[in-house]
Amino acid sequence: MSGQFERAEEKRVGGGGAAAVRPRSRLAGLLRTASAGALFEPETRGLPSVVAPGYVCLDIGAAYGMYSFSLAALVGEQGMVHSFEPQRKPHRILTGLKWLVRLPQLRTTRAALGSRSEPRALVVPRRFGFPVHGHAHIDRQGITPVAHDEVRRVRIHTVDVLSVDQVRRVRGLDRVDFLKIDVEGYEPFVLEGAERTLADCEPTLLLEIEQRHLARYGFEADKLTRWLREMGYGMYVWHAERWMPVDRVTTRKRNYLFTTRWAA
Repeated sequence: MSGQFERAEEKRVGGGGAAAVRPRSRLAGLLRTASAGALFEPETRGLPSVVAPGYVCLDIGAAYGMYSFSLAALVGEQGMVHSFEPQRKPHRILTGLKWLVRLPQLRTTRAALGSRSEPRALVVPRRFGFPVHGHAHIDRQGITPVAHDEVRRVRIHTVDVLSVDQVRRVRGLDRVDFLKIDVEGYEPFVLEGAERTLADCEPTLLLEIEQRHLARYGFEADKLTRWLREMGYGMYVWHAERWMPVDRVTTRKRNYLFTTRWAA
């Protein structure tokens, strides 16, 4: 199994020294500027209240690294960020940026995460001939995708799928403090594959939850959030520059924080 990881991931990069300081400082400044405006999701501004130096974080559905680089800055070289992105181009850009800024605490892997280790079909929609990476999703039928109404407007790839518990076991992680999961409705499968990690570590979770995406796999947002509440998680949204408790998913927000560390 370790061989599968070696094939799927990029090797970690050592860093440091004066040559690394300038690009790293530029990236940090860019992240602060972007998160203050509309370029980044506003929830990135709330990460410092839930992520600390030395933490171990997983960025699942990392895309180009919006959260990965923010998390890497927060955990420092004493911590670790494991980023997972199954799409070739976003993963290549993410890994290239990691090399550019020389972040030894950021480890990138080209893979999806789900309930268990298996190959799956990844559906990438296309618009005007270009891939829409932000709407890529795992096909619900496995490696033999269902027929699409607009088959010419999607591209199908076979990707490796791992589970959080498997990653934790193979990489020898004795702690997991934070999981960010944005996988276009596949979030319940990722949580199913993190059952042992949730029980052992009680990590804080930042989930994208949209009923339109969950419905693709037959899930309901209220049932998902109720299950997390029954596990002792409080539910929050980023509003007015702070995390505020909420009772349910609405169409006004798509990212929800779940933590056992605060009183609801």
